[in-house]
Amino acid sequence: MSVPTNHEPGPADRVDATNWHAVADELDQHGCALTGPLLTPDECRGIAALYDETDRFRATVDMARHRFGSGQYRYFGHDLPEQVAELRQAFYPHLLAVARDWAARLGRPAPWPDTLDAWIEQCHAAGQAKSSQILLRYEGGDWNALHRDLFGDLVFPLQVVIGLDTHGSDYTGGEFLLVEQRPRAQSRGTVTVLPQGHGLVFTTRDRPVRSSRGWSAAPVRHGVSTVRSGLRRSLGLVFHDA
Repeated sequence: MSVPTNHEPGPADRVDATNWHAVADELDQHGCALTGPLLTPDECRGIAALYDETDRFRATVDMARHRFGSGQYRYFGHDLPEQVAELRQAFYPHLLAVARDWAARLGRPAPWPDTLDAWIEQCHAAGQAKSSQILLRYEGGDWNALHRDLFGDLVFPLQVVIGLDTHGSDYTGGEFLLVEQRPRAQSRGTVTVLPQGHGLVFTTRDRPVRSSRGWSAAPVRHGVSTVRSGLRRSLGLVFHDA
């Protein structure tokens, strides 16, 4: 007779336990949706501490130098830390269902295969062969201009950011910004405080919205408001390579 073993839930288990129907509904309403906690405080601190291990990263970007805002981020190399790789693999099948649904509404092709590995192979075959997973770091006065994370012709329409510090105690300000250009109307902004360890799923480029002629694609950009004090760090999961 086998003896059951206690299994402490890890990041992938927490992703799978997310209420994905609720997330899909929020994405349809607002273009972004918070998950529950995916990382423990200790796991958050462990990932944030990787920032100083420069050999893990393929590039460092000074945002002010490129007029992207103010702050700094680093792109991981392809040899991802275990928890980062685990999160990315766990998210993909859940986000894939939303991506295919959105493509059907907009009458677009849905080129994404059933597995993340197969999709990344397509990216590499098309010349998008650089890792796009990001560790971001903002201090007081830093901010991120509205933008899209588009690195080539192949795009996965959803991505995730995970907060690694606690709003209100580790830092103030620094809210996540999402601005949607609505068809024949003024733009709409959404502001989200990113709790430590929670993920925010959001649209990479655009999303389907109802119009008088069925469905239209509403362009969306995202950024970060000015950090007023402290240190704000986050993990960005992008599902196409650069």
